[in-house]
Amino acid sequence: MPEAPTIDTGNTAWLLISSAIVLLMTPGLALFYGGLNRSKGVLNMMMMSFSSMGLISILWLFYGFSVAFGDDQNGVWGDLGQYLGTKTFMAETDLWGETGIPLYVFMAFQMMFAIITVALISGAVSDRAKFSGWLLFAFGWATLVYFPVAHMVWGGGFIGATLGALDFAGGTAVHINAGAAALALALVLGRRAGWPREGMKPHNVPMVALGAGLLWFGWFGFNAGSELTADSTTAIAFLNTQVATGAAVLGWIVVEWLRNGRPTLVGASSGAIAGLVAITPACAFVAPWAAVLLGLVAGAVCAVAVGLKYRLGFDDSLDVVGVHFVGGWIGCLWIGLFGTSTVSSLVAREGLFYGGGATQLGVQALSALIVSVVSFAIAYGLAFLIEKTIGFRVSAEAEADGIDIAEHAESAYDLSPAGGSGGAFALAGIGTPAAGGATGATGATGDGEPAAPVSEKVAG
Repeated sequence: MPEAPTIDTGNTAWLLISSAIVLLMTPGLALFYGGLNRSKGVLNMMMMSFSSMGLISILWLFYGFSVAFGDDQNGVWGDLGQYLGTKTFMAETDLWGETGIPLYVFMAFQMMFAIITVALISGAVSDRAKFSGWLLFAFGWATLVYFPVAHMVWGGGFIGATLGALDFAGGTAVHINAGAAALALALVLGRRAGWPREGMKPHNVPMVALGAGLLWFGWFGFNAGSELTADSTTAIAFLNTQVATGAAVLGWIVVEWLRNGRPTLVGASSGAIAGLVAITPACAFVAPWAAVLLGLVAGAVCAVAVGLKYRLGFDDSLDVVGVHFVGGWIGCLWIGLFGTSTVSSLVAREGLFYGGGATQLGVQALSALIVSVVSFAIAYGLAFLIEKTIGFRVSAEAEADGIDIAEHAESAYDLSPAGGSGGAFALAGIGTPAAGGATGATGATGDGEPAAPVSEKVAG
């Protein structure tokens, strides 16, 4: 009798850790996008990421995983009933392939990819999208686009299995996919009021850098974790992720230096994201020197690409198209340009050894084009339908006053003292009531007596 499959504790532990740090990327994205946003819309921006963590987790459990990784039905869709709602608790022998990893762990790992892919789109429509419209769009796009595309690329569908396109950790399935949808949403919702005449600078640069740092950290689980084990392929994916990102930081700030005369922290943070995006599909298929070159090119090209929205007239608020769509295309094509048999022999899949070349370059371009068109078309149709029914864009008054107040009845920065009126005196510590009473809106102390004049309090 053949031995029953057993759990590989090392592989399982590695993927559990990778899953957790990939999930951390979405709060990191919330901070990154939130810092880039204006202060009156930061909470709405962050809510789009956090709501994705809730909504997509449930969709993935009940049918997303089945669509993406169920047995192939038609090259586009997996067996919907195979893991539908997971049906019951899995047995110890229910493992993912030959990895020795419990099916639930692999399901959780891929769930984190689905979450952040949807959240990425939100940066294109900051300050003007209804939260209800966003939730409906996220539901529809995940169901009609992300789940099938994940199947086509990774789950045995025609892009990966038939065309032979390579995407180690998500350049096509995640970044090109999200970037194309972001462009569609930006076109349907239109420009922010005042854009591009008014300056709409990031309101909190340290928050941007913190978010970028969390994304950089989590990306090691994103890329190296995609090997599903700890081996030489994991090592090269890990190393390439680091050196490509470092090079992209340099590439972006050099462009800033030449164009504007000064490098910026926002630029360095954005360059890091561009490098992470670009290396994602290629991290296990290119040598480290090619990863460095990829980072330099991605950082420089994305720094230029983010300015195209001003020439072309579409308001991609936080440059999802310029960074994720363009960076994803660069990384996808890089496999055909610089894929090496020395490296790719480490990542043989079913006896095939992957290298670069003209044929692979064409396959990579075709796969990226297919995903771009599919994602853009469906996202545009969904957004247009939502706008014409329940409405996707907030009113002009809500946009002017601040979407945080209009959509969530809260603001990120309340500088007034608790229970009292704000203002310059309060910030300076002048007018603080005596012990035993709290100043209310009328200026009275807690026991009903009028507050002493400011001059008396200052005098002692």
